[in-house]
Amino acid sequence: MGQAATFHIDHIVPTMAGGQTVAENLALACVSCSLCKGARQMLRDPETGRKVSVFNPRQQNWQEHFHWEGVYLAGLTATGRATIEALNLNRAVIQAIRAEEEFFNRHPPP
Repeated sequence: MGQAATFHIDHIVPTMAGGQTVAENLALACVSCSLCKGARQMLRDPETGRKVSVFNPRQQNWQEHFHWEGVYLAGLTATGRATIEALNLNRAVIQAIRAEEEFFNRHPPP
């Protein structure tokens, strides 16, 4: 049995920052990630302390910013590292879900 999940339709550029409710500015996000991101557009890279933008799935290539180390998501760039930390993408419950998905050959995603 797979994981059941509820997703938010998240504004990549928040409406309070002028983001529009159009397909190009929307992405599915788990409730926790959406709440962690909130209206933030800039994050601090935990490695360098530099301010960087949140990863934008409509404008940036996932493989350039992230890679899988088993069930652990690692950041390849400042944007990747900052997004992982801000959204808490390696919290225990998510790693447990990924481990179950890996057991059923559904992780990592294609």
